[in-house]
Amino acid sequence: MTAHAEITGLILAGGRAQRMGGIDKGLVSFMGKPLIEHAIARLSPQVTTILINANRNHDRYVQYGHAVIADHHPDFAGPLAGFAAGLKQCKTEYLLSVPCDSPVFPLNLSQKLLEEMNSTQSDLVYASSIDSAGATWTQPVFCLMRRSVQQSLQEFLDQGGRKIDRWFEALPSSTVVFADEAAFANTNTPEELQALEQVLRASN
Repeated sequence: MTAHAEITGLILAGGRAQRMGGIDKGLVSFMGKPLIEHAIARLSPQVTTILINANRNHDRYVQYGHAVIADHHPDFAGPLAGFAAGLKQCKTEYLLSVPCDSPVFPLNLSQKLLEEMNSTQSDLVYASSIDSAGATWTQPVFCLMRRSVQQSLQEFLDQGGRKIDRWFEALPSSTVVFADEAAFANTNTPEELQALEQVLRASN
């Protein structure tokens, strides 16, 4: 299996966070630390290089010692714009993306997605989760992609494409279903952030 040294990690922190009141979500405190620090801590053992995709507060993000890159597409074009920025800077064969607002994502995310990519010869593999009712939910921003998909993504964006699943459909892609739904809990609102913090404090 390909060593993790060949995977660049991309933390998506470039959104507008409208449901958070427009504040920079990556810098919001969670369990006493900014969300970006949780993402870096969980992603670092799974990759060698980390890129932070941010469209504001670059001076704050650069203090973490990783390259900070902005979207090349204007108007906060969503996670695909972050993917495009990451692929442009990526020097390894693979790029693994995670959002900044899911502070307990799996520590074996890289390993599982890469195993699936190698076994299916996919160009892109994303995570999925199962909820308590047995329904499967896609988690598309947790995504491992080959650097070679860069041209496909650029063409999709240039044509006005923004929906992440539409782009996935155009590629040889696959998914890995993770049983722990809570691992992908994200924090789109202050209430969700507080609720997740309470759950984690209660379990410790």
